[in-house]
Amino acid sequence: MKLDDIKKLHQKKYRNEYGCFLVEGEHLILELAKAAKHNPALQASTVYLSESYGELEQSALNGLSLKQVRVTDKQMQKMADTKTPQGIVAVVPFNDERTQQAIASDNERTVYLYEVQDPGNLGTILRTLAWFGGFRCVLSPNSVDPYNPKVVRASMGAIFHVPIEQNISIDDMQNRFDEFACLDINGKPLSSEGFSEQRCFIFGNEARGVPHEELSKLKTTAYSIQGAGVVESLNLATAVNMCAYELNR
Repeated sequence: MKLDDIKKLHQKKYRNEYGCFLVEGEHLILELAKAAKHNPALQASTVYLSESYGELEQSALNGLSLKQVRVTDKQMQKMADTKTPQGIVAVVPFNDERTQQAIASDNERTVYLYEVQDPGNLGTILRTLAWFGGFRCVLSPNSVDPYNPKVVRASMGAIFHVPIEQNISIDDMQNRFDEFACLDINGKPLSSEGFSEQRCFIFGNEARGVPHEELSKLKTTAYSIQGAGVVESLNLATAVNMCAYELNR
């Protein structure tokens, strides 16, 4: 990819056009390299290092199979999304979602996010799912782009370890699963016996949740995170975190 095109990856339309996204910072790129050992698609990534990126820092990348290219500090400044770049970015190809669907394991659980909008929420959710393992993240149409730089940074590298699918409608999900778990203030406690047996967990938009007309298409069992009732609701990422913990408790 030409250096002038890399800057364009800050925009969703060009990420979709080129089939890749931008990753910035040493921690994320080390996570990328770790994931690439087990994911052939990620091995096609290219790491760009600025001329001022020190040899000590570069030594952490020695032995990695990823292609490395040196650029000037001025070029790095144009490529990077942050105001004070660390001097290291990578261009990473999208995973093939069809392949991800094909390799889904029998004991894998699915978190379906309906029109989630906040990049920080999605990044945090991916981080939680990667921590516990055994989850995939499926996004409805009109959800935030998981390859948005803010999502990638908030995921702290988890984006490389969690299978992600985009633009999957509720109708499509109905063809995959016979039953769904959702959250409702009047639902059963998470500690209920049936909760851990569920395979797909649906969570709604931060402000609106999942519209009733959409939920009515599905066979759902409602569960509740018990609280003191002082506030109206939990943050979306917090709710997913607590459900994932309960499933692995």
